[in-house]
Amino acid sequence: MSIDATAGRARALWRELAAAPDAAFGEPGRPGVFTSPLSSLAPPSWVGAVTIGERALITAPTAQAADAVRSALNGLPADRLTDPATATALLPVSDMLGPAVLAYLAAEDLRPPKPTGTPAERLPPRDAALPALSEEAGEADAGESGLEEITSPVFVVRDGGARVLAAAGYAHWPRGTAHLCVLTAPEARGRGLARQVASEATAHALAAGLLPQWRARPAASRRVAAALGYRELGAQLSVRLR
Repeated sequence: MSIDATAGRARALWRELAAAPDAAFGEPGRPGVFTSPLSSLAPPSWVGAVTIGERALITAPTAQAADAVRSALNGLPADRLTDPATATALLPVSDMLGPAVLAYLAAEDLRPPKPTGTPAERLPPRDAALPALSEEAGEADAGESGLEEITSPVFVVRDGGARVLAAAGYAHWPRGTAHLCVLTAPEARGRGLARQVASEATAHALAAGLLPQWRARPAASRRVAAALGYRELGAQLSVRLR
């Protein structure tokens, strides 16, 4: 699948999540800005911005907020639209989430990692062994991973006993999208386990004809995605206006 085709599938996903009938990505320098109180691009009552390539889609909870965003951000390149410094300089921001990078992978681009020597197992979502990993990783990392949102099988590596060291799966999103969720125990990081389980989950998604999506803020997570062949095509930022 070409980059253009992958980007097209990604844009179709975010247009649907925008929950506005006429939602569309704008042209370079002119983002598509729409009023959509039910948008999933951001928390309720927030402004959500998503870029894929050089095009951007922004939703706002009210027409007044949409007008303010459109006036402030028109003319800016896509990479500035998800830049926190730009948002706070041009808009009355009271709170912010992100930015997070959006990466996608076509089937021919998957690069499985070298074997770690520890085989991966497959568990059902919400298996009883998974909460202990989330607790060990801590609330922030567990929340970032989205492990509790997984709807696919969960691929895990154990320590030789019952304890799970790393886990990955995906949540089924609209438009045939597989949203990857990956978590590794703190002391097990740096051993290639995240790559191992994420590769298994990605291959499972591709076999089902889904588009794997990797959304990440931490640099370490982005490195894992890049090592597997994911390409960063865009970003997401959510802001609450005063």
